[in-house]
Amino acid sequence: METIRIKYFSDDVKKLCYIDGKSDWIDLRASERRELKAGEFALIPLGVAMQLPKGYEGHLVPRSSAFKQYGILQTNSLGIIDNSYCGDEDMWRMPVYATRDTVIEKNDRICQFRIVKNQPQIVFEECKELEKESRGGFGSTGRQ
Repeated sequence: METIRIKYFSDDVKKLCYIDGKSDWIDLRASERRELKAGEFALIPLGVAMQLPKGYEGHLVPRSSAFKQYGILQTNSLGIIDNSYCGDEDMWRMPVYATRDTVIEKNDRICQFRIVKNQPQIVFEECKELEKESRGGFGSTGRQ
């Protein structure tokens, strides 16, 4: 089991918890109320900074209900937080684009994250042909 040092920027933001057996994704909450107009970009503060273990990174994505409930899209689709982003003031934030006027309240669960081991070092070997049969192109199962 890994231990992650975490700093909360406010005492009234609900603490993170790992729900064993449900999912290995952990919900994050807005740490302040934000009103957004349609077409507006914002960095929603999540109220935490973490010191991830060496060789790990955090993957941040919207909760499945974020678009339906708030009309927001995470602008980078998948946020990668590497273990060098671990200073005392390195608060995690979610970059969002509002598709409609919306209000995100303090402590609303808007995104989730998981900790992932970094990809191992890879060597690419150039070749003229691959050994497997083609499936038929992008997005295809190989059937006509």
